[in-house]
Amino acid sequence: MRKELLELLVCPVTRTPLRWDEERQELVSEAAGLAYPVRDGIPVMLVEEARRIGP
Repeated sequence: MRKELLELLVCPVTRTPLRWDEERQELVSEAAGLAYPVRDGIPVMLVEEARRIGP
């Protein structure tokens, strides 16, 4: 994930910055407890496509 793109993207739920998880190829929103997939280099920023993370 390019740093420039990561700086522009925010969680659609909380509007907070995202963290790039290289291993899982996901954009993680710690605040929302969601991980958004990146498919073919394109972030899928839909809540219904996100994976729940945490407890």
